[in-house]
Amino acid sequence: MGIVGAIAVPHPPLIVPAVGRGEERRIQDTIDAYRQATRALLALEPECLIVTSPHAPAFRDAFHVTTDATLKGSMSQFRAPHERLKASCDVALAQAILHAANEAGIVAIGSEYYRDDMDHATYVPLWFVREAWKEANPQAKDDLPCPIVRIGLSGFTPETHRAFGHAIARAVATTGRRVGFIASGDLSHKLLAEGPYGFAPEGPVFDARIGEIFDSGSLDGLFQMDEDFVDAAAECGLRSFQIMAGAIDGLGLRIRMLSNEGPFGVGYGVATCLPADGAGDGTAAASGTTASAPAPAIDPCVALARLSVETFVRTGRPAALPANVPAELLQRQAGVFVSLHEHGQLRGCIGTIGATCDSIAQEILQNGVSACSRDPRFDPVQPDELDFLEYSVDVLGDAEPIASPAQLDPQRYGVIVTKGWRRGLLLPNLDGVDTVEAQLAIAKQKAGIRVSDQNVQLERFEVVRHTAGGEPRTR
Repeated sequence: MGIVGAIAVPHPPLIVPAVGRGEERRIQDTIDAYRQATRALLALEPECLIVTSPHAPAFRDAFHVTTDATLKGSMSQFRAPHERLKASCDVALAQAILHAANEAGIVAIGSEYYRDDMDHATYVPLWFVREAWKEANPQAKDDLPCPIVRIGLSGFTPETHRAFGHAIARAVATTGRRVGFIASGDLSHKLLAEGPYGFAPEGPVFDARIGEIFDSGSLDGLFQMDEDFVDAAAECGLRSFQIMAGAIDGLGLRIRMLSNEGPFGVGYGVATCLPADGAGDGTAAASGTTASAPAPAIDPCVALARLSVETFVRTGRPAALPANVPAELLQRQAGVFVSLHEHGQLRGCIGTIGATCDSIAQEILQNGVSACSRDPRFDPVQPDELDFLEYSVDVLGDAEPIASPAQLDPQRYGVIVTKGWRRGLLLPNLDGVDTVEAQLAIAKQKAGIRVSDQNVQLERFEVVRHTAGGEPRTR
C-alpha cells in the first residue's frame, strides 16, 4: 500500500489529564481537534504508525530511527508516574527506512548508536491514539492498534528533511504496509510575555504563517521560511512537519488546519492530511458521511511526470496509468514537454510537438521516461538524484502558421521552425531567451538549420505550464 494519511499535532504534556489535572481544559479546542484528527487517521486502518518527534534522539548530522522491538514511556517527569504506555515497534519498516535513507545519501542511524525511552513528544500523540483505540475497541488488550516507528529530527537543511520524507515513503512502499504518519511538533514558544519562554514578535507571525500554509492545501511554504525568523520564533515542530510533507508529497491528500491556539504562550496546531473521499474529515468519518473533495495538493500533470520518472529510474519499466487521473487529462490530446531541473540546473527536457498518444496523461508518462533517460545532452537520471528533481510540464496549444518573426513574442509564444524535413521547437518563457532573434536562432540550431537561413516556415503556439505547488499558467 503506502502512506494512507498524516496528521500534524502538538505535544504539551498537560493535555494528558493525569498531568493537566483540569488545566488542560484551557486548550479544549486543541483537545477536540486532536481527537478528531486521531480518529480520522485510525479510520484509515493503518497497519503501522510513523511518529516524527522533536524530542526523540536528534543529531546535527544524522536522523535517528528507533530500531528496538518495543518502546516504553511514562509521564513521571511531569508528576504523573502512573501514566504509562508501551508500544511495539515495526523493526522491519525501521530498517527499511534506514536503508532507503542511506541509499539516497542521507545519514540515518538506528538504536545501536543511541537508545532511550519514549519521549513526551511521542507519548502525547500515542496517548490520543490509545484513547481513540480503546474507545472504539473496549475489549482490546493492546495499548495501541498497531506497531510504530519513531523518528528523530536532525540539523540538516529543510530540503534534506523533505528528501528524508521521500525516503520514508519509498521504504513504506517496499513493505506493502498501510501506514499512518504523525508529525509531532509545537509551534512558537514565544507567544506571550507571561508565558514560560517570554514573547517575541516573530512568534505569533510564525504560528499564523503555519496556519496559512496548511490551509492553502500545499505544504511548499514549510520550506520557504527565513532561518533567522524561524529561530526567533523558537518553534520545535517545523522540521517534523517538513519530513511529513516529503513523505506525503504527490499523494493528493486533503490538507486542513483544524485548530491553532496558544493560551499558555506556546503554539499548539492540529492539522490533517487525509484522503479527499471523506475519511479525512473527523466529523464525516464519525457519521459515515462523505466530505466533498477539494483540488489535490499537487498539480496532476506534475504528479504524473514524477510517477513516470521515478518508476522508470527505479524499475526500468514505464509506469502504468493510475486510476485517479482527472478526466480532462484522459479526454484530451496534445503535445507535451516534460522538463527536469536539479539544484536549479536543467537535467532533461523532452517532448512532442503534437499528440502521439491517446491522451495528455499518457503523453506525460511517455515523455517523462524520455526526459530522464533519452535527452542526448545528459546522462540518464540515477536513483540517488530523484529526491532533488523539480518537475514542470508544458501542455502545448495548437500551432498556427505566421507570416513573419514580427508575430512572435518569446515570453508568450513558443516557435516551430521548419525547412523540408528539418523541424525545431523552442518553448516560450525560457531563462536567457529574451528576444525573437535568440529564440529563432536556438530553434534553428535544434533543427539543424543554418541560423542565417531566412527561407523557413514559422509557426507559433502557446503552452500551459504546470509546476509543483503552483497554478497552471498559460505561457
